[in-house]
Amino acid sequence: MSITLIIALLELAAGFTLLIWAAGRLVAGASALASNLGVPSLVVGLTIVGFGTSAPEMLVSAIASMRGNPSLAIGNALGSNIANIGLILGLTAMIYPLRVERITLKRELPILGVITLVTLALMWNLQLTRVDGLILAAGLIMVVAAMVVLCLKRGEADPLATSLSEEIPSRMSTRVAVGWTVVGLVMLPLSAHILVNGAVTLALIVGVSEAVVGLTIIALGTSLPELAAAAACALKKEDDLAIGNILGSNMFNLLGVLGIAALIHPMSIESILLHRDFTIMALFTLALFVMAWRRRGPGLLSRHSAVLLFMSFLIYQTVVIYQAVGGHALAA
Repeated sequence: MSITLIIALLELAAGFTLLIWAAGRLVAGASALASNLGVPSLVVGLTIVGFGTSAPEMLVSAIASMRGNPSLAIGNALGSNIANIGLILGLTAMIYPLRVERITLKRELPILGVITLVTLALMWNLQLTRVDGLILAAGLIMVVAAMVVLCLKRGEADPLATSLSEEIPSRMSTRVAVGWTVVGLVMLPLSAHILVNGAVTLALIVGVSEAVVGLTIIALGTSLPELAAAAACALKKEDDLAIGNILGSNMFNLLGVLGIAALIHPMSIESILLHRDFTIMALFTLALFVMAWRRRGPGLLSRHSAVLLFMSFLIYQTVVIYQAVGGHALAA
């Protein structure tokens, strides 16, 4: 094993570890600070804590876009969404079948479907311009604002908002909160830079595209917080929270991750990312809706459906890696 490969793997490991830790510290500090300043806990939960679940993807894609690695940025966003449904919900529902509230089937899933179609329309010309990024970022602001308004109306009856607000530290002083916020703001971009550097180096060594690394290793690594949260919800039998967190993360990934990356630097899109990976992401989203739908009462993601999602995810990952390695072998 070459020294360069060892360094790239160490950068990936250090980047992932620091990125997830820094995101947690930033969310804890910023949410406690906002709460200490009198911001309602439901608002803090839906904004700061909600953004925190997608902070790793946002920072990695932003740094990748800034460094001129658009395929890594786009692959990270699409791959994370596929992993959220296929891997995370698949594994979670195998542990405990997930009940899906009627409001989720009628509101969150259709909204995610609309966001997916809008993103597809913007990416159709294989470009994401700053105007496209502005549209996506504006969509994110609108979605978050709508969620805040709806949850404030429902108050404690909204399980997702209540769950997010419970993650706000209750006994953190303002001085400590400011300290952790600063640490998070400094460490997040630094760790993202280390991770992107390792990913680009690994792609060069292995001889695959940056998109493949983004769709596989980076997407899986940045989805670890969602996996932990979903598994915890399943063990506590908080069914709709597991689904709600994943749907919210997927919305943030399309609107925020891609939007911010495009605002930083316009991006060209590899055609395979649109034709293969975006299509797979859309099919996973549609499959989740079809599997969970029931004519009456709440929906249900059964163990059989979960196994199908998980197996489909493994097949997809295998195809991506096989095509990348096989294409490289043929080129050689």
